[in-house]
Amino acid sequence: MSFKAKCFHYFLKYRHLMKGMLTAEVISTNTNIEKLRYETEKMAERLVKPIEGVTFTEAEFIEFYAVWVKVNGAPNDKVILYFHGGGFVMGSARSHRNIVGNFCKRLGYNALLFDYRLAPEHPSPAAVIDGAKIYCRLLAEGYEPKNIIFAGDSAGAGIELSVLLKLKDEEIPMPKACVAFSPCTDMTLSGDSHHSREKRDPCTPKGANETYTKYYVGNGDPMHPYASPLFGALEGLPQIFIQVGDNETLLDDSVRFAKKAKEAGVDVQIEVWPGMFHCFPLMAPMFKEADEAMERACRFIRRNFELDN
Repeated sequence: MSFKAKCFHYFLKYRHLMKGMLTAEVISTNTNIEKLRYETEKMAERLVKPIEGVTFTEAEFIEFYAVWVKVNGAPNDKVILYFHGGGFVMGSARSHRNIVGNFCKRLGYNALLFDYRLAPEHPSPAAVIDGAKIYCRLLAEGYEPKNIIFAGDSAGAGIELSVLLKLKDEEIPMPKACVAFSPCTDMTLSGDSHHSREKRDPCTPKGANETYTKYYVGNGDPMHPYASPLFGALEGLPQIFIQVGDNETLLDDSVRFAKKAKEAGVDVQIEVWPGMFHCFPLMAPMFKEADEAMERACRFIRRNFELDN
């Protein structure tokens, strides 16, 4: 692991000290979700900086708040539909604007970043329904399926995989491919990594996975594919590229999904990065491993957009 990566790992693990807290945060049903959302948005505001060559324009959608992320010189017939993370309960197009902007600038393609409905007010499958609707809106506006690629992180990455299953169920032409950074695919939390990686994971507060997935499932079935894509029938899905860190509790969500997808005949690639943590590629170019991982994800997208075009 590079020195800078170790520094980030240390900072994330002990970030509670920066807030004047002697012990790490614990998430439970007593945690104030509105406060978490507020803090997420305020932190994002502090990090927002202009990105040369990238513009952000609010989309004219009635049902969703969404933002077009446009890169100077990018083709207008191809688009990334991006599903933001946030544990199913927080995060937004605003909080992820710069993350996706930097991603698009490196990639050389435009993106549409949107707000899906959040739990606990709107449990599954609300977010999946929203994802399918906005994808169909892109189709209605003239985008061809082969010119749309899904991308998402954490909870958003799990949602995008469930959207693929919903599109398949409804016989709607699916996008060309899908990129998933540390997807959350199993609301039953049955993966061994929830225990084996608990002390090594510097990002996920204690109790977070249990609390957030409980809110997301609500009164529904935690094994329903629109909540847990791991338990869906994965045959016929488009090409999928997954990146995950070896030091995160959601490791098995990625590994088990990839294994099942391969067994179902899906063209799936998974990269498990030693020593890395949750959604580390999104920190590119802050340290070597993140930079290399993000470039590999970008190459995957570019190759797929170049096929059949």
